[in-house]
Amino acid sequence: MSCPEAPTRRLGLTAAAAIMAVALAGTAAAQSLVVRSTGPSASQYPTGARLKANARVTLVAGDRVILMQDGKTRTLSGPGTYSAGGTVQANQTMGSTVARMLSPGPQGRARGGFSRGDAPEEPSAPNIWVLDYRESGTFCVANPATLLLWRPYMESDQLLKIEAKGKSETVAFVSGANYRKWPTEAIPLEYGIDYRLSGAGLSAPVTVRFAAMDVVPEAAEGAAEALMAKGCTPQLDRLVDAMSEAEATGG
Repeated sequence: MSCPEAPTRRLGLTAAAAIMAVALAGTAAAQSLVVRSTGPSASQYPTGARLKANARVTLVAGDRVILMQDGKTRTLSGPGTYSAGGTVQANQTMGSTVARMLSPGPQGRARGGFSRGDAPEEPSAPNIWVLDYRESGTFCVANPATLLLWRPYMESDQLLKIEAKGKSETVAFVSGANYRKWPTEAIPLEYGIDYRLSGAGLSAPVTVRFAAMDVVPEAAEGAAEALMAKGCTPQLDRLVDAMSEAEATGG
């Protein structure tokens, strides 16, 4: 003879398990991702680290840590002690900034006027998928067939020379244009080899190496983690700078 309390007990256990799962999911979601860390305590909070909601971040003078959570950034500066799970205030600018930076197509205007220091920086590329030929290092490619080269100013004609594997090609930027398509036919885009870029206002040649972005992230944290994993630091910096600017304006 079955016990009438058994179904009720099973339902209770199922409900408890569901509540626990939701709680655990909430805890995981509340974790913050370190997307930039500078200063004396940088080694304690390295870029790429995940901090639990109840973690305490203790900084000294000169420290600056930028956390990303739920598609927003939060900047912590030392000296001081902060909760990693502190509330990040939403603002109207952040959502549009993230959408623009992750957009696969070209944008009309570059971002400018924000600086990590005291002096304003030059204009920055309008999203993370266009190749700013001033930046050396590894570049993550969202779509090899549509890769665009970008320059910050467009007041004059300039020639950019691209060299790789014994081949070379010159790309002409005409006055009034920020973008030119990568010359795929003359210089095929390959992964894991060095491309040397020179001319077009560069004070010294720049070396770029491409990495494949197998899945193009649609959210800020996914993009940040993917760029970190591939070593695409200039693009990560571009994304973090844009989001930090939106955080600072609080529009």
